[in-house]
Amino acid sequence: MRGTDERAGSLFSYVDLESRIPPKHPLRAIRAIVNEALSTLDADFAGLYSRIGRPSIPPEQLLRAMLLQLFYAIRSERLLVERLDFDLSFRWFVGLGIDDRVWDASTFSKNRDRLLDGDVAVALLAAILDRPQVKRLLSTEHFSVDGTLIEAWASMKSFRPKDVDDGQDPPTGSGSTGEHKPGRNGEVDFHGEKRSNATHASTTDPDAMLYRKSPGAGAVLCYMGHVLMENRNGLVVDAETTRVSGHAERMAAVEMIKGVTSASGKRHVTVGADRGFDTRDFVEDLRELGATPHVAQNTAGRRSAIDGRTTRHPGYAASIRVRKRIEEVFGWIKGSAGQRKTKVRGLAKVRFAFTFAAAAYNLVRLPKLMAA
Repeated sequence: MRGTDERAGSLFSYVDLESRIPPKHPLRAIRAIVNEALSTLDADFAGLYSRIGRPSIPPEQLLRAMLLQLFYAIRSERLLVERLDFDLSFRWFVGLGIDDRVWDASTFSKNRDRLLDGDVAVALLAAILDRPQVKRLLSTEHFSVDGTLIEAWASMKSFRPKDVDDGQDPPTGSGSTGEHKPGRNGEVDFHGEKRSNATHASTTDPDAMLYRKSPGAGAVLCYMGHVLMENRNGLVVDAETTRVSGHAERMAAVEMIKGVTSASGKRHVTVGADRGFDTRDFVEDLRELGATPHVAQNTAGRRSAIDGRTTRHPGYAASIRVRKRIEEVFGWIKGSAGQRKTKVRGLAKVRFAFTFAAAAYNLVRLPKLMAA
């Protein structure tokens, strides 16, 4: 018998969100790891909130929602809140009931500063890596390091001389007839003007600095993100964000490598890197830390700091081949996670967003790795 296409409303509805999620859905494995990691941060969360006053939205729910935003490449927090309102899988992952009201999008902005004070992104990345089912997937001997540019959320028009006070008048512009039109940026002619980080600074994001990636590329306001990857499965074990400079990559790499060498004890450690790290200072710093530098040789008009004592071993060729996988990390963080051009301002917030995206990358990779 044919059914009727009529909607009959019911007074009561009993919906079990747990039964609506397929048993093999990848979010199930991710949610289990996230819940275990967040449970270890309970003491950190308790120190960020007052013991009196009205209860706030649980930070665990906010962090799960922010992870969903990265997993599904949702452009804004407002769109994320809309998705939370009607998507049952999102409600299940975050921990909201079917009848619970979704919070306002401004909640993320109000609570981000509190999470920054607790350095939650770094703690979450470490807690995920410390899970027993994740730790067995990590290499403790072979690593790769690299850096990438993160475009700042600041216009080149905001890059102005430091010693000039223009009053910061509201944006005004002029039309074709010469009259002023409110709401537009003022017309600025940069032709022939020499600008550098020593004489200029951005008025909207003072931490951002002008940097040119290569001789043929244009200079942009940006930050630099750094990643330390283990070579067994290509998971991120450490992430950092700094201001840009010619030495930022190598300095950040040395600091991150100190952590793995101290944790490994007397175990032999190798570090792969591209030709940009082929400098005498960096190679000597790694050897002082007890790490073998498997750095690609840069022989363009000079002598490489890596000689035959390193390149003759088969492990060197393996490190050079595997270290290219770190570009997959940057591709996901800058593409799917939206960190090609950050949407926050200030070094602290950019560091939080980049490190949080690195933790999300690990979570995306883990279901298949654990199943294998």
